[in-house]
Amino acid sequence: MKIRAAVLEEFGAPLVVQEVDLAEPKAGEVLVRVVACGVCHTDMYTASGVDPSGYAPTVLGHEGAGVVERVGEGVSSLKVGDHVVTLFAPQCRECDHCTSGKTNLCMAIRAEQNNGYLPDGTTRLSRDGEPIRHFMGTSTFAEYTVMPEIALAKINPEAPLDRACLFACGLSTGLGAAMNTAKVEAGSTCVVFGAGMVGLGAVAGCRLQNAGRIVCVDLSSDRLELAKGQGATDTIVADEHTTEKILEMTGGMGADYTFEATGLVTVMQQAVETARMGWGLATMAGVAGKGETLDVIPRWLIQGRRVAGSSFGGVKGRDEVPQLVQRYLDGDIDVDAFMSHRITLDEVNKGFDLMHHQDGIRSVIEMGTA
Repeated sequence: MKIRAAVLEEFGAPLVVQEVDLAEPKAGEVLVRVVACGVCHTDMYTASGVDPSGYAPTVLGHEGAGVVERVGEGVSSLKVGDHVVTLFAPQCRECDHCTSGKTNLCMAIRAEQNNGYLPDGTTRLSRDGEPIRHFMGTSTFAEYTVMPEIALAKINPEAPLDRACLFACGLSTGLGAAMNTAKVEAGSTCVVFGAGMVGLGAVAGCRLQNAGRIVCVDLSSDRLELAKGQGATDTIVADEHTTEKILEMTGGMGADYTFEATGLVTVMQQAVETARMGWGLATMAGVAGKGETLDVIPRWLIQGRRVAGSSFGGVKGRDEVPQLVQRYLDGDIDVDAFMSHRITLDEVNKGFDLMHHQDGIRSVIEMGTA
Protein backbone atom coordinates (compact mmCIF):
# COMPACT_ATOMS: atom_id res chain seq x y z
CA MET A 1 0.00 0.00 0.00
CA LYS A 2 1.04 3.61 -0.57
CA ILE A 3 1.42 5.73 2.55
CA ARG A 4 2.78 9.14 3.46
CA ALA A 5 5.73 9.15 5.86
CA ALA A 6 8.49 11.45 7.12
CA VAL A 7 11.78 10.04 5.83
CA LEU A 8 15.23 10.84 7.16
CA GLU A 9 17.17 11.00 3.88
CA GLU A 10 20.44 12.34 5.28
CA PHE A 11 21.69 13.32 8.71
CA GLY A 12 21.44 16.99 9.63
CA ALA A 13 18.82 17.70 6.96
CA PRO A 14 15.07 18.20 7.47
CA LEU A 15 12.86 15.13 7.20
CA VAL A 16 11.09 14.76 3.86
CA VAL A 17 7.38 13.89 3.94
CA GLN A 18 6.74 11.73 0.88
CA GLU A 19 4.89 8.72 -0.47
CA VAL A 20 6.48 5.33 0.25
CA ASP A 21 5.40 1.71 -0.05
CA LEU A 22 4.37 -0.37 2.96
CA ALA A 23 4.11 -4.14 2.55
CA GLU A 24 1.50 -6.33 4.22
CA PRO A 25 2.24 -7.74 7.68
CA LYS A 26 3.91 -11.15 7.75
CA ALA A 27 3.51 -13.85 10.40
CA GLY A 28 3.57 -12.37 13.89
CA GLU A 29 3.18 -8.82 12.57
CA VAL A 30 0.43 -6.22 12.68
CA LEU A 31 -0.61 -3.34 10.43
CA VAL A 32 -1.42 -0.26 12.51
CA ARG A 33 -3.11 2.91 11.35
CA VAL A 34 -1.23 5.62 13.23
CA VAL A 35 -3.54 8.24 14.72
CA ALA A 36 -1.11 10.28 16.82
CA CYS A 37 2.61 10.40 17.49
CA GLY A 38 4.71 12.45 19.89
CA VAL A 39 7.91 14.13 18.66
CA CYS A 40 10.59 12.86 21.02
CA HIS A 41 14.16 14.05 21.63
CA THR A 42 15.43 10.66 20.47
CA ASP A 43 13.98 11.31 17.01
CA MET A 44 15.73 14.68 16.82
CA TYR A 45 18.96 13.20 18.21
CA THR A 46 18.99 10.57 15.47
CA ALA A 47 18.07 13.02 12.71
CA SER A 48 20.94 15.29 13.70
CA GLY A 49 23.50 12.56 12.99
CA VAL A 50 24.96 12.72 16.50
CA ASP A 51 23.67 9.25 17.32
CA PRO A 52 26.43 6.86 16.17
CA SER A 53 23.92 4.04 15.75
CA GLY A 54 21.68 6.02 13.39
CA TYR A 55 21.03 5.04 9.77
CA ALA A 56 19.37 6.47 6.68
CA PRO A 57 17.10 6.38 4.84
CA THR A 58 14.62 5.56 7.57
CA VAL A 59 11.16 6.60 8.71
CA LEU A 60 11.56 8.08 12.17
CA GLY A 61 9.01 8.21 14.99
CA HIS A 62 8.46 5.87 17.94
CA GLU A 63 5.97 7.54 20.31
CA GLY A 64 2.85 6.39 18.51
CA ALA A 65 -0.69 5.22 19.10
CA GLY A 66 -3.23 3.93 16.64
CA VAL A 67 -5.72 1.29 15.57
CA VAL A 68 -5.07 -2.27 14.33
CA GLU A 69 -6.06 -2.61 10.67
CA ARG A 70 -4.78 -6.09 9.80
CA VAL A 71 -2.97 -8.93 11.56
CA GLY A 72 -0.54 -11.48 10.16
CA GLU A 73 -0.60 -15.23 10.58
CA GLY A 74 -0.30 -16.45 14.15
CA VAL A 75 -1.16 -13.16 15.84
CA SER A 76 -3.34 -14.02 18.82
CA SER A 77 -3.23 -11.11 21.29
CA LEU A 78 -4.57 -8.44 18.90
CA LYS A 79 -7.46 -8.15 16.49
CA VAL A 80 -8.70 -5.64 13.95
CA GLY A 81 -10.08 -2.54 15.68
CA ASP A 82 -7.93 -2.78 18.83
CA HIS A 83 -6.38 0.46 20.05
CA VAL A 84 -2.64 0.16 20.64
CA VAL A 85 0.43 2.03 21.84
CA THR A 86 3.66 1.29 19.97
CA LEU A 87 6.61 -0.06 21.95
CA PHE A 88 10.24 0.52 21.04
CA ALA A 89 10.95 -1.85 23.94
CA PRO A 90 9.08 -5.08 23.04
CA GLN A 91 7.90 -7.76 25.44
CA CYS A 92 7.82 -11.32 24.10
CA ARG A 93 6.95 -12.78 27.53
CA GLU A 94 9.09 -15.82 26.73
CA CYS A 95 12.82 -14.92 26.73
CA ASP A 96 14.98 -15.20 29.86
CA HIS A 97 14.73 -11.46 30.46
CA CYS A 98 10.94 -11.32 30.14
CA THR A 99 10.41 -14.28 32.46
CA SER A 100 12.97 -13.22 35.06
CA GLY A 101 10.99 -10.33 36.50
CA LYS A 102 14.31 -8.49 36.95
CA THR A 103 14.30 -6.40 33.77
CA ASN A 104 12.09 -5.07 30.99
CA LEU A 105 14.81 -5.43 28.32
CA CYS A 106 13.36 -8.14 26.11
CA MET A 107 15.98 -9.86 23.95
CA ALA A 108 13.67 -11.43 21.36
CA ILE A 109 14.17 -8.93 18.52
CA ARG A 110 16.64 -6.47 19.99
CA ALA A 111 19.41 -6.97 17.40
CA GLU A 112 17.07 -6.63 14.42
CA GLN A 113 15.43 -3.49 15.84
CA ASN A 114 18.79 -1.85 16.51
CA ASN A 115 19.73 -2.39 12.86
CA GLY A 116 16.45 -1.04 11.48
CA TYR A 117 14.82 -4.32 10.50
CA LEU A 118 11.83 -6.38 11.56
CA PRO A 119 12.31 -9.82 13.16
CA ASP A 120 12.96 -11.65 9.88
CA GLY A 121 15.81 -9.27 9.02
CA THR A 122 13.92 -7.40 6.28
CA THR A 123 11.82 -4.24 6.07
CA ARG A 124 8.21 -3.58 5.10
CA LEU A 125 9.03 -0.04 3.97
CA SER A 126 10.41 0.70 0.51
CA ARG A 127 10.58 3.29 -2.23
CA ASP A 128 10.94 2.42 -5.91
CA GLY A 129 11.84 -1.11 -4.86
CA GLU A 130 14.64 0.01 -2.54
CA PRO A 131 14.21 -0.82 1.16
CA ILE A 132 13.78 1.89 3.78
CA ARG A 133 14.75 0.87 7.29
CA HIS A 134 12.48 1.00 10.31
CA PHE A 135 13.35 3.17 13.31
CA MET A 136 13.39 1.49 16.73
CA GLY A 137 11.10 -1.12 15.26
CA THR A 138 8.27 1.40 15.09
CA SER A 139 8.53 4.13 12.37
CA THR A 140 5.44 6.04 13.50
CA PHE A 141 6.04 9.30 11.60
CA ALA A 142 3.73 7.72 9.05
CA GLU A 143 0.07 7.17 8.29
CA TYR A 144 0.49 3.42 8.77
CA THR A 145 3.19 1.14 10.13
CA VAL A 146 3.85 -2.60 10.35
CA MET A 147 5.20 -3.85 13.66
CA PRO A 148 5.73 -7.10 15.55
CA GLU A 149 2.82 -8.19 17.72
CA ILE A 150 5.15 -8.26 20.73
CA ALA A 151 5.87 -4.53 20.31
CA LEU A 152 2.28 -3.34 20.67
CA ALA A 153 0.35 -2.69 23.88
CA LYS A 154 -3.43 -3.05 23.69
CA ILE A 155 -5.10 -0.22 25.62
CA ASN A 156 -8.57 0.82 26.71
CA PRO A 157 -10.31 2.24 23.60
CA GLU A 158 -11.75 5.03 25.74
CA ALA A 159 -8.30 6.63 26.00
CA PRO A 160 -7.80 9.44 23.46
CA LEU A 161 -4.95 8.31 21.23
CA ASP A 162 -3.35 11.77 21.14
CA ARG A 163 -2.78 11.37 24.90
CA ALA A 164 -2.09 7.65 24.91
CA CYS A 165 0.83 8.04 22.49
CA LEU A 166 2.84 9.83 25.18
CA PHE A 167 2.97 6.58 27.14
CA ALA A 168 4.98 5.05 24.28
CA CYS A 169 8.20 6.63 25.51
CA GLY A 170 8.84 9.71 27.64
CA LEU A 171 5.96 9.62 30.10
CA SER A 172 6.28 5.91 30.87
CA THR A 173 10.04 6.29 31.21
CA GLY A 174 9.66 8.89 33.94
CA LEU A 175 6.78 7.21 35.73
CA GLY A 176 8.54 3.86 35.67
CA ALA A 177 11.84 5.27 36.91
CA ALA A 178 10.10 6.21 40.14
CA MET A 179 7.61 3.36 40.40
CA ASN A 180 9.57 0.40 38.98
CA THR A 181 13.29 1.12 39.07
CA ALA A 182 13.58 3.11 42.29
CA LYS A 183 10.39 1.79 43.90
CA VAL A 184 10.01 5.05 45.82
CA GLU A 185 8.77 4.49 49.37
CA ALA A 186 5.90 6.42 50.95
CA GLY A 187 7.02 9.44 52.95
CA SER A 188 10.45 9.61 51.34
CA THR A 189 12.26 12.65 49.95
CA CYS A 190 12.90 12.72 46.18
CA VAL A 191 14.82 15.07 43.90
CA VAL A 192 14.19 15.10 40.14
CA PHE A 193 16.73 16.81 37.89
CA GLY A 194 15.07 17.99 34.68
CA ALA A 195 11.46 19.01 33.99
CA GLY A 196 11.02 17.74 30.46
CA MET A 197 8.69 14.87 29.65
CA VAL A 198 10.77 12.24 31.47
CA GLY A 199 11.44 14.40 34.50
CA LEU A 200 7.81 15.47 34.87
CA GLY A 201 6.83 11.82 34.56
CA ALA A 202 9.25 11.00 37.37
CA VAL A 203 7.69 13.74 39.52
CA ALA A 204 4.25 12.23 38.88
CA GLY A 205 5.61 8.75 39.64
CA CYS A 206 7.01 9.92 42.98
CA ARG A 207 3.62 11.43 43.80
CA LEU A 208 1.82 8.21 42.91
CA GLN A 209 4.23 6.39 45.24
CA ASN A 210 3.19 8.80 48.02
CA ALA A 211 6.57 10.45 48.46
CA GLY A 212 6.60 12.96 51.30
CA ARG A 213 8.68 15.60 49.55
CA ILE A 214 9.39 16.00 45.84
CA VAL A 215 11.96 18.57 44.71
CA CYS A 216 12.26 19.36 40.99
CA VAL A 217 15.29 21.12 39.50
CA ASP A 218 15.35 22.81 36.08
CA LEU A 219 16.68 25.91 34.33
CA SER A 220 13.16 26.96 33.27
CA SER A 221 10.78 28.52 35.79
CA ASP A 222 7.90 27.77 33.41
CA ARG A 223 8.70 24.06 33.42
CA LEU A 224 9.03 24.13 37.19
CA GLU A 225 5.46 25.44 37.37
CA LEU A 226 4.40 22.37 35.39
CA ALA A 227 6.32 20.23 37.88
CA LYS A 228 4.21 21.66 40.69
CA GLY A 229 1.13 20.55 38.79
CA GLN A 230 2.51 17.00 38.68
CA GLY A 231 3.19 16.90 42.41
CA ALA A 232 6.44 18.73 43.13
CA THR A 233 6.41 20.20 46.61
CA ASP A 234 9.56 22.28 46.06
CA THR A 235 11.36 23.64 43.01
CA ILE A 236 14.88 24.91 42.36
CA VAL A 237 16.06 26.98 39.41
CA ALA A 238 19.33 25.26 38.56
CA ASP A 239 22.59 27.18 39.05
CA GLU A 240 26.12 26.56 40.29
CA HIS A 241 24.82 26.19 43.84
CA THR A 242 22.19 23.51 43.14
CA THR A 243 23.95 20.74 45.08
CA GLU A 244 24.43 22.94 48.12
CA LYS A 245 20.77 24.03 48.03
CA ILE A 246 19.55 20.44 47.97
CA LEU A 247 21.82 19.41 50.80
CA GLU A 248 20.62 22.41 52.82
CA MET A 249 16.97 21.51 52.14
CA THR A 250 17.60 17.95 53.35
CA GLY A 251 19.45 18.83 56.55
CA GLY A 252 22.80 18.10 54.97
CA MET A 253 21.98 14.44 54.40
CA GLY A 254 20.69 14.33 50.83
CA ALA A 255 17.54 12.78 49.35
CA ASP A 256 16.34 9.20 49.66
CA TYR A 257 15.89 9.07 45.88
CA THR A 258 17.30 11.23 43.10
CA PHE A 259 16.44 11.05 39.41
CA GLU A 260 18.43 12.38 36.47
CA ALA A 261 16.36 13.18 33.37
CA THR A 262 18.53 15.53 31.31
CA GLY A 263 21.17 13.28 29.76
CA LEU A 264 23.93 15.59 31.01
CA VAL A 265 26.75 13.79 32.81
CA THR A 266 27.37 16.83 35.03
CA VAL A 267 23.79 16.58 36.25
CA MET A 268 24.16 12.82 36.71
CA GLN A 269 27.05 13.58 39.04
CA GLN A 270 24.83 15.97 40.99
CA ALA A 271 22.22 13.25 41.32
CA VAL A 272 24.81 10.96 42.91
CA GLU A 273 26.20 13.71 45.17
CA THR A 274 22.76 14.63 46.50
CA ALA A 275 21.63 11.05 47.22
CA ARG A 276 21.47 10.36 50.93
CA MET A 277 24.45 8.80 52.66
CA GLY A 278 23.61 5.30 53.86
CA TRP A 279 20.83 4.36 51.43
CA GLY A 280 20.29 7.05 48.79
CA LEU A 281 19.52 5.76 45.29
CA ALA A 282 20.41 7.82 42.21
CA THR A 283 18.45 6.66 39.14
CA MET A 284 19.70 7.64 35.69
CA ALA A 285 16.93 7.96 33.11
CA GLY A 286 18.63 10.43 30.75
CA VAL A 287 20.74 9.28 27.80
CA ALA A 288 24.25 10.73 27.61
CA GLY A 289 26.15 11.29 24.38
CA LYS A 290 28.58 8.81 22.86
CA GLY A 291 31.89 8.61 24.69
CA GLU A 292 30.74 10.62 27.71
CA THR A 293 31.58 9.18 31.11
CA LEU A 294 30.23 9.67 34.61
CA ASP A 295 32.86 10.38 37.26
CA VAL A 296 31.80 8.88 40.58
CA ILE A 297 34.01 9.28 43.62
CA PRO A 298 34.24 5.80 45.21
CA ARG A 299 33.72 7.30 48.67
CA TRP A 300 30.18 8.26 47.66
CA LEU A 301 29.42 4.60 47.02
CA ILE A 302 31.28 3.29 50.04
CA GLN A 303 29.05 5.56 52.11
CA GLY A 304 26.06 3.56 50.92
CA ARG A 305 24.85 5.51 47.93
CA ARG A 306 23.69 3.44 44.96
CA VAL A 307 23.39 4.19 41.25
CA ALA A 308 20.84 2.55 38.94
CA GLY A 309 20.08 2.85 35.25
CA SER A 310 16.50 2.89 33.96
CA SER A 311 15.52 2.10 30.37
CA PHE A 312 11.88 2.85 29.54
CA GLY A 313 11.39 3.10 33.29
CA GLY A 314 11.69 -0.65 33.72
CA VAL A 315 8.20 -0.84 32.19
CA LYS A 316 7.18 -4.15 30.63
CA GLY A 317 5.24 -2.55 27.82
CA ARG A 318 2.50 -5.00 26.90
CA ASP A 319 1.61 -5.62 30.53
CA GLU A 320 2.19 -2.24 32.17
CA VAL A 321 1.52 0.47 29.57
CA PRO A 322 -2.21 -0.43 29.54
CA GLN A 323 -2.20 -0.07 33.34
CA LEU A 324 -0.57 3.37 33.15
CA VAL A 325 -3.07 4.49 30.50
CA GLN A 326 -5.87 3.32 32.77
CA ARG A 327 -4.44 5.40 35.62
CA TYR A 328 -4.66 8.39 33.29
CA LEU A 329 -8.32 7.57 32.59
CA ASP A 330 -8.90 7.22 36.33
CA GLY A 331 -7.58 10.74 36.87
CA ASP A 332 -4.29 9.81 38.56
CA ILE A 333 -2.07 11.28 35.82
CA ASP A 334 -2.57 14.68 34.15
CA VAL A 335 -1.48 14.03 30.57
CA ASP A 336 -3.11 17.13 29.06
CA ALA A 337 -0.47 19.34 30.70
CA PHE A 338 2.26 17.72 28.59
CA MET A 339 0.62 18.45 25.22
CA SER A 340 2.10 21.75 24.12
CA HIS A 341 1.49 21.75 20.36
CA ARG A 342 -0.66 19.84 17.88
CA ILE A 343 0.92 19.60 14.44
CA THR A 344 0.39 17.71 11.19
CA LEU A 345 2.71 15.17 9.61
CA ASP A 346 3.80 17.85 7.13
CA GLU A 347 4.92 19.97 10.10
CA VAL A 348 7.16 17.32 11.63
CA ASN A 349 10.26 19.51 11.26
CA LYS A 350 8.43 22.25 13.15
CA GLY A 351 8.19 19.77 16.02
CA PHE A 352 11.99 19.51 16.04
CA ASP A 353 12.32 23.31 15.96
CA LEU A 354 9.96 23.70 18.91
CA MET A 355 11.94 21.11 20.86
CA HIS A 356 15.25 22.78 20.01
CA HIS A 357 13.93 26.07 21.42
CA GLN A 358 12.45 24.28 24.46
CA ASP A 359 9.02 25.59 23.48
CA GLY A 360 6.65 23.41 25.50
CA ILE A 361 6.95 19.79 26.59
CA ARG A 362 5.59 17.72 23.71
CA SER A 363 4.42 18.33 20.17
CA VAL A 364 1.96 15.68 19.00
CA ILE A 365 1.49 14.86 15.34
CA GLU A 366 -2.14 14.21 14.47
CA MET A 367 -2.47 12.13 11.32
CA GLY A 368 -5.94 13.37 10.53
CA THR A 369 -7.59 9.98 11.18
CA ALA A 370 -9.91 9.21 14.08
